[in-house]
Amino acid sequence: MSEVFFTEEHDFIEVLAANKARVGLTAFAAEQLGDVVHVELPEVDDEFDADEEIATVESVKSVSEVALPFGGKIVAINEELEDAPELVNEDPRGKGWFFEIETSEDIDTSALLAEEPAE
Repeated sequence: MSEVFFTEEHDFIEVLAANKARVGLTAFAAEQLGDVVHVELPEVDDEFDADEEIATVESVKSVSEVALPFGGKIVAINEELEDAPELVNEDPRGKGWFFEIETSEDIDTSALLAEEPAE
């Protein structure tokens, strides 16, 4: 069973393996953004450093960036979001995930939160 961690910015990081995670927005963040109209995702095989912008979520209210406290290589993206960005609002932890990232070493969860941050 996978472990789920969170960032202060209300992203979720579902650790799928020691060096692989699935990333998306929490339900709270999706609700705060309002109706998501576009998600700009990275390409598979793109590499990112810690704290570098990886994805952008555009809603009717604002634009939000997704960055992680660890770097890695994108191994999968949720292509369904291209035609159905509303999945981020409808099922953020299910069908609304953004991407999967793989790290060269085990994911360092020390900079992540074990529980979803309070509003």
